[in-house]
Amino acid sequence: MSSVGTPDPNSGWLSDEELAETRRRLPLLYVEAIPVRVDGLGRVTEVGTLLRANDGEITRTLVSGRVMYGETLRDALFRHLEKDLGPMAFPLLPASPVPFQVAEYFPWPGSSQFMDVRQHAVSLAFVVPVTGTCDPRQDALEITWLRPAEAASDAVTSDMEGGRGALLRAALASVGVLP
Repeated sequence: MSSVGTPDPNSGWLSDEELAETRRRLPLLYVEAIPVRVDGLGRVTEVGTLLRANDGEITRTLVSGRVMYGETLRDALFRHLEKDLGPMAFPLLPASPVPFQVAEYFPWPGSSQFMDVRQHAVSLAFVVPVTGTCDPRQDALEITWLRPAEAASDAVTSDMEGGRGALLRAALASVGVLP
């Protein structure tokens, strides 16, 4: 007979060894968010990119992270937005979380425009307005707010890791502000 109890709140986490083994065998599911500021009519006025130190290199990136077992997409998005932008970012999650793009990352070049040397991953990408104060946490050093034209520029997108510059441009196109 099994007993009913409180579920382990961290049951979706893997140890470092389990994660490494899983990455060698299965594609992992991620969410990515492009934080934006919008005006009163919902038009994107600014786009946020994160500055992150990664293996001794400073790169630009987006809010991203794994979806845990048993976690909804909405909860995963909120958790990663709070983790990267701070608890006062106040993201406005969509009523129906439908991604603007599905990105597939491979650990080798040539299979996709997106690459992650650690793993094969599938990422659901969302544009998410934020209304509060963003104070990056975890491994994000700072958030830079750019006008859409600046964010889509080669100078910015070429600095983004793993092909995320193409994802940023697709996000801007999805909301009608790609210059």
